[in-house]
Amino acid sequence: MADRKRATDYFIDIVVFAGMTATLYLLTKNILSSLSSTLGDPDKEKHEQARLRAKANLQRLRKIQNGDGTANGEAQDGEGGQRNGPAVEELQLNEYENMIAMDVVAPEDINVGFDAIGGLEDIIEEVKESVIYPLTMPHLYSHAAPLLSAPSGVLLYGPPGCGKTMLAKAVAHESGASFINLHISTLTEKWYGDSNKLVRAVFSLARKLQPAIIFIDEIDAVLGTRRSGEHEASGMVKAEFMTLWDGLTSANASGVPSRIMVLGATNRINDIDEAILRRMPKKFPVPLPGTEQRRRILELILGETKRDPEHFDLEYIAAVTAGMSGSEIKDACRDAAMSPMREFIRTQRAAGTPMASIDPTQVRGIRTDDFVSRKGAGPRVPSMGENKKSTAKQNSTTEKHAERAEDSEYEDVDEEHTRPVSPD
Repeated sequence: MADRKRATDYFIDIVVFAGMTATLYLLTKNILSSLSSTLGDPDKEKHEQARLRAKANLQRLRKIQNGDGTANGEAQDGEGGQRNGPAVEELQLNEYENMIAMDVVAPEDINVGFDAIGGLEDIIEEVKESVIYPLTMPHLYSHAAPLLSAPSGVLLYGPPGCGKTMLAKAVAHESGASFINLHISTLTEKWYGDSNKLVRAVFSLARKLQPAIIFIDEIDAVLGTRRSGEHEASGMVKAEFMTLWDGLTSANASGVPSRIMVLGATNRINDIDEAILRRMPKKFPVPLPGTEQRRRILELILGETKRDPEHFDLEYIAAVTAGMSGSEIKDACRDAAMSPMREFIRTQRAAGTPMASIDPTQVRGIRTDDFVSRKGAGPRVPSMGENKKSTAKQNSTTEKHAERAEDSEYEDVDEEHTRPVSPD
């Protein structure tokens, strides 16, 4: 009887101990959860925002896919018609891929096409033949020869403001490829090793969305030359990027190369690591525009702007803007277009006309003098006499730079021979 009572006491003690342990566990868990909610978890909030933004981007891609019955830009194998990647609605992303998916842009959301770029017709045609066609018609090119597949890397280099980023957007728009606009901040994490996981997520997400273009603006800042004093984490990120890029883990299970292209833009090509340059077999120089290119740029920018036919000379403006990039020409046009508006408002205010009753159709058209005497950011456009020698020098420099770029794919932009134009 005593043994039975002792066993019963032991059993009760065990049950009580187990109950107290479970209660303590649940209580501790609730307290920690409450503290986490009270103090806030920045990483948790960031990951949740990334998940929501990635979900919105994928929903946008899904709508595009369902609109024509196939995934956006999704290629079909010539005879079998098999897709190279899963449909958008089948995608399952991890937390790192969600971070990268925030930067995904559908090609239909890019409002820049080749027709919106002036003065780069030769480069555009070469880009179509060597990049876009192999990327969008793999069954045609790979059937002819494996060497005709799309390049794994393309580099656009040249002075700032010459249309490199715009050309990259146009490539994504015209090719129908998913556009991953990769930012430096996206790959920067405070936890050791997370940056490498984000780099791996870039390529894993690109494989799921292929054909895909990974665009890195100012690529020299991300994948610059490796140095002995460089931080270990930065070197590991570059090594991880090159390993994945080199095709070691970028092929399908069927062995068919993935249609993933890394597109970079820079104005400091000499600062890019040589191993990165080796992985970008196609390099397109985008130099300062020549006279004919500037005229084409002016026509595009001023296409919908009201002009004064009797006092507007497009050829003159194209000549005196020598040495200016496309971006600077656009700024000059914006400043010049403000002159008629500024003049009209001053006249109406002097006459005592209420601002609400001003008729915008009475504003005169833009004139050549508006470019010569424009105010605001940027230098004044010189007169023909002031710019005669400068124009010839800049045209000659532009032609020489283009020739050097064709002769050497590693030649950087010669900034010493191009007139720097910076806002004062």
